[in-house]
Amino acid sequence: MELGDTGKRKQPNIIVALVPLITVIVLLVCCQLFLNIEIHFPLLLGTIAGALIGVFYLKYPWHEIEKGIFDSIYSAMQPILITGIIGFIIGAWISGGIVPAIVYYGLKVLSPDFFLATSMVICSLVSIATGSSWTTAGTAGLALVGVGTGLGIPAPMVAGAVISGAYFGDKMSPFSETTNLAPAIAGSTLFDHIRHMAYTTGTSYVLAMIGFMILNKNYSADTVDAIEIQKMLEALDTSFVISPLLILPLVFIIFMVIFKIPAIPGLMLSVFMGVFCAIFVQGHDISSVGYVLQYGYISETGNAMVDELLTRGGLQSMMWTLSLILCSLIFGGVMSVTGMLETIAKNILKFAKSVGSLIFSTICTCIFMNLASGEQYLSLLITGKMFQEEYEKRGLAPQNLSRALEDGGTLTSPLIPWCTCAVTMSTYLGVNTLDYLPYCLLNLINPVVSIIFGFTGIAILKSSDLSAKKEK
Repeated sequence: MELGDTGKRKQPNIIVALVPLITVIVLLVCCQLFLNIEIHFPLLLGTIAGALIGVFYLKYPWHEIEKGIFDSIYSAMQPILITGIIGFIIGAWISGGIVPAIVYYGLKVLSPDFFLATSMVICSLVSIATGSSWTTAGTAGLALVGVGTGLGIPAPMVAGAVISGAYFGDKMSPFSETTNLAPAIAGSTLFDHIRHMAYTTGTSYVLAMIGFMILNKNYSADTVDAIEIQKMLEALDTSFVISPLLILPLVFIIFMVIFKIPAIPGLMLSVFMGVFCAIFVQGHDISSVGYVLQYGYISETGNAMVDELLTRGGLQSMMWTLSLILCSLIFGGVMSVTGMLETIAKNILKFAKSVGSLIFSTICTCIFMNLASGEQYLSLLITGKMFQEEYEKRGLAPQNLSRALEDGGTLTSPLIPWCTCAVTMSTYLGVNTLDYLPYCLLNLINPVVSIIFGFTGIAILKSSDLSAKKEK
């Protein structure tokens, strides 16, 4: 007899559904504060707790739980592959002098007076063009953290500006997976969804920009250590061949979208350009480049700040990230297939009496699903399915739901330490999640703005409004 197939399966109540999640949270706190154990372990034990409940209490056959795990992993295969490729890109681009060149010219051109706001805008443009916050953080974002550090601005603060810009672009880009997923779940169309997001996201962007300008007041040209910057420039100039032509691979990443190159082939071409520059511009041999692609670049310029920035990359550097992504997906798969995530969402829905409370509940559910599953795709998918019928019943246009899904799910995903997006951002930028979290102004502001719009009725579209437009 199939393991777990011992009778009619049950629907989990809220107490049962919360057990695996509480297990993860309690163990996570204990492991981080007292035991110094990585967060994989709590996720693994939470997964075991969820699977045991599913098999022996809810009576789910093991093969269904196993299939749910595999489906969860399969749903994120492209991001998993992209993570590995980004490891190649970081190593190849540093070895090829591309990242050093961006840092070099950035130190010469960018002003510390507006650096945080400028970083946010640069990452917004790159992310809109590529549709990927991950690609943006691993390329332009990494370089900007290096430039900011050289200008005397704390790395967590720069990382916050980078992530704010990267997720703005990711959210508003028609090439982004989440931007396509959210309206597909809610029943809206892509460009209607993007236009409707402009109200909350645009407002949040302006507020975040003001916030970064205020933060930047403590870091001006007068406070920059010119001697330290000069030392960094000399270290880069001595250790690498620096040329404006080395900026072209970054431009290529933007233009590959114009020519509709799929993400993975486009990123592989970026790896090739880095390898080409490493061999034919920097003069490295093939053997050393192969080592860098596998294990990362080791910087030995003699300047501590430069060496700390440039010692990174390679496929193996992504293994910690990839293993945590897999742990998160396995946990999310168990929670989803056993109906525990659905139960949690239904109980949250009970508190949604008004339009404002419905949007508030949607956003809170997205955040909760990120906490529970560690994966933004599950957050959007499960929450969207749970709330779609309720939005229809209340005569609300589907754009309201798709916008709330992104405001609550996409934007908060890099703020939760065990979420795949947070792990990726932390790995790419070299800054711990809890260190950069207070400075991710757009990500923190956007859900609040969306909730305020919901309760005040600002930019809330009714289904009747859509019908009137169609008649015209």
